[in-house]
Amino acid sequence: MESKKTTIDNLELIEIPKIEDKKGRGNLSVIEKDCIPFSVKRVYYLYDVPSNAYRGGHAHKNLYQFLIALSGSFDVVLDDGNQKTKITLNKPNKGLLIPNGIWRELENFSSGSVCLVLASEEYDESDYIRKYKKFLSYKN
Repeated sequence: MESKKTTIDNLELIEIPKIEDKKGRGNLSVIEKDCIPFSVKRVYYLYDVPSNAYRGGHAHKNLYQFLIALSGSFDVVLDDGNQKTKITLNKPNKGLLIPNGIWRELENFSSGSVCLVLASEEYDESDYIRKYKKFLSYKN
């Protein structure tokens, strides 16, 4: 998919398979095979983010991301250059697939929240669009 044409309609909340232990020892979720539509090449996580801070503030030209709230909650503000939406992540067995060409900001982190990010590519600074005006120019 060409990232310039990507819209917030291409966002997807994906249910991660959950295995409940019948002995009451907790749950296990697994991401493998076709759970997400890309091979994971980078994994990182955000934590100890103050509730009044935000992360993100960029878009990617090629990279896809899959965000999961492993603990706590946070909001993901998404913008395709024409429309915006906000999605709250607060369940460790649901993740948000963000395709390329979407501006994202993460905010409103609850105390103790952890955001796990699975990325389709290794870090490459040239893939980032860090200025919103450049993002809007890129999309048009």
